[in-house]
Amino acid sequence: MEALEEVDERGHEEEEEDDILSDNELHDIQEQMALIEVTDTPGEMDRQVDFTSFPSSYTENSPKEQTLLNLAENFCRQYTHLYPDRESLFISPLNECGVEKFVCSTLRPTLLPYPELYHWEECARFVSEFVTMEPLNPEIELPQHLFSSYSILREQKGNCFDFSVLLCSLLLGAGYDAYCVSGYATREMCLMDETQETCPLLRTTQESHGASPAKPHKKYSVRPPRQLVSKFELEQVDKKEAKMQASRLKQLEEEEQRLANVEKPGPDRLYGRRIHCWVLVLAGKREVPDNFFIDALTGHAYETKDEHFLGIESLWNHENYWINMQDCRYGCKDLSFDLGDPVCWEFMLLSSVKPVLLIPGMMEDEDEEEEEDGENQVMQLPVSWVLPIVVTPKEFETRCPQGKKVLKYKKAKVEKWAPYLLEDGQVSCLTLYQDTGCSKELEVQDWFQHRKDKLDMRQQKRQFGVTTEYFSPGRIDALKVHTFRSLAPETERTMLFYSEARLDGLQKREEKPNEMMEIFQGRQDFLYYRHTLYGKRPKKVSIAGGPTEANPRPILKITERFHRNTEKSANEDVAERIFLITEDRIHVRCQREHDHITTSTWEFLKPVNLGEKGAHVMLSPETCISYQVEPLEKFTKQLYIYESLVQLQQGEQCAQEAVQKSEAEVLEILSRRAQEEANPQLTISIYDTERNQKSKEQRASQERAILEERQLRAVLELDYLAPYLAILGDPEKLTRLQAQQVKEDCLRDLKNRLIQQANLIQARFEKETQELQKKQQWYHQNQPSMNKEDEEAYLEYCSEAMFRIQILEARLNRHKELAPQKYMSLEDRLSKDPRLCEQLLSV
Repeated sequence: MEALEEVDERGHEEEEEDDILSDNELHDIQEQMALIEVTDTPGEMDRQVDFTSFPSSYTENSPKEQTLLNLAENFCRQYTHLYPDRESLFISPLNECGVEKFVCSTLRPTLLPYPELYHWEECARFVSEFVTMEPLNPEIELPQHLFSSYSILREQKGNCFDFSVLLCSLLLGAGYDAYCVSGYATREMCLMDETQETCPLLRTTQESHGASPAKPHKKYSVRPPRQLVSKFELEQVDKKEAKMQASRLKQLEEEEQRLANVEKPGPDRLYGRRIHCWVLVLAGKREVPDNFFIDALTGHAYETKDEHFLGIESLWNHENYWINMQDCRYGCKDLSFDLGDPVCWEFMLLSSVKPVLLIPGMMEDEDEEEEEDGENQVMQLPVSWVLPIVVTPKEFETRCPQGKKVLKYKKAKVEKWAPYLLEDGQVSCLTLYQDTGCSKELEVQDWFQHRKDKLDMRQQKRQFGVTTEYFSPGRIDALKVHTFRSLAPETERTMLFYSEARLDGLQKREEKPNEMMEIFQGRQDFLYYRHTLYGKRPKKVSIAGGPTEANPRPILKITERFHRNTEKSANEDVAERIFLITEDRIHVRCQREHDHITTSTWEFLKPVNLGEKGAHVMLSPETCISYQVEPLEKFTKQLYIYESLVQLQQGEQCAQEAVQKSEAEVLEILSRRAQEEANPQLTISIYDTERNQKSKEQRASQERAILEERQLRAVLELDYLAPYLAILGDPEKLTRLQAQQVKEDCLRDLKNRLIQQANLIQARFEKETQELQKKQQWYHQNQPSMNKEDEEAYLEYCSEAMFRIQILEARLNRHKELAPQKYMSLEDRLSKDPRLCEQLLSV
């Protein structure tokens, strides 16, 4: 250390000799400096800081902090002497009050009372959304100031060092082994430029698709017929197609490479010199398997070998400070993050939690001596000077500054809003574009929260004009997904439902202009498929002035399919039935046994008078045509055929009613969705005291009741006898007549006062009522000639007047309830007053 001080003194002497200038040279320099125009540039101290709002720890250093700063200064002096070519260390910047502070003491480990912030992903996302980024100025120099996390949360803006300190404090409080890293990064990362990155919402995890399991070989399976085709010709065709496919792929790759080169930003003249700060999380704690970086500006995680990080100068946590002694010529790819290795990392303080070094050849005695020396030289860091990190529930819910934030990515844009900020409950929007200039929209995805209609997401594909809406459980119609082009009825659409919440078990409904298909699940009648085919609607001539009747689409065909019912035999269990309504025909196909290859089929021709009461039904051979796999005698009897026809006719009527009910339900859903979009309603929790009007009114009424009770108690505690005793000269003892007179006077005055208050409220009530009646009479007389503005003013006056009348009426009723209680309470109190009690009770 003495040698270092001698070298420093010699250096200072040489600098003083070189700095000696003549008076003429000084005068020339002053004239040149006077010609320079100084312009204001945005800097760190442009922020308005109120020093009076901070405690003394912000404006001054304790003796322990001053000792630590002296050690840091000595450490930096040795570092500069040993490594003169390296940049200076970021070790003791100024805080918001202009006081020098050690960077390790700026970190304050904090665990906020929100379960979401117990994991690093949510912590990083919260910091990136809550704070607005301010780039370093200049970009190649370390900042002179490092604000506390308390100020960053209050102002919601800061540079990369402020972001990293706040995120590291939250991660340390959550139990992670986190460190702030000072180093160098690419231009895009330093400027938070994500226009060349893919949007995180579009990144999908690559799922490994294994080989599909081979189908079991059946013993009695039919062999496929031999294909009498030349194998050589097939090989030639395959080769030709493969060649054409390869050429197309090559063209696509060349086009993508050309577009990538066009969109690629130009070279960075400050590459490798841009200073950046991020967070390092080491493996071990919180079951973290591998080391990784977190960019606090964006909240994204990266591997330690990522190309965006070009080098590390130093890193620190709330316990120690380390300098990187490794070569960063190739970025951070080959760096070792074993902080206990003195070859790779040089630490500043001997910490009690220093990792154990396993160096071969070292004797145990030497280890013990070093441990004893280390215990004597350990410098415990002082308590952090930063105020506690506090995030209110409202701030945590709002997240973004002013409740809104916009992020731009490659051919995409993400907009975020705080809950309840927009009237329709929208919280985020992802817009995909066709070009990098973001001029032509391809797709828009909107996310919602707290919607009364349970709408969670809306996806709009602008190219095809298709909209898909996703709903959470809880709707009356149990709608899950709705895909459509237009909300107009009888257009192409697809609806998915929560089948468990519906009595009919409907799972899916596809509708087209001329057909409708429904899929069911878990029905007791084993129905799982229904398809309806419609015909053209006939033109109906409406009579002027006559009743308007509905003109439904004619149903041509209904197809229903059923699952297997094991309680019935296959020949009696229906698998499919087709109702040809316009042809009066019904096709029935039965289930197939597992050891059969064909099924029984029935084809019925409905008689004209089938189902009429008292009608004689004639069954001809054409009435029923069947094919039986296992023919039975009862299948050929006319009674069985008649009963089957009657049952099928009833099934046809039920199917038509079900189809009509489905059509009505579709119209109802579309009408409800149109109303919900025209006037979106949001749900408010009963625990949200700021937005819930009912709970707010209830709380206000409770506060009014408590205030009235306090006022009543204060009135009862007053000394009512003081003015009456003053009239008598405040005698020590009263006669019986005097005590009786004082009591009567006191009660009489109270009664008069209560009557006056009631009369005053009654007079105000009558006055407001008369004015309202006069206003109503004036309105009825001038209503034909009034404009819209006068009507609105009249309605507004009426609502205000009615409100005042209701308040006066409530006050009057309240006064009538309390007046007897006040009178009885005062009478009882006077009877028990020791100054009157003895005389009043004397005979």
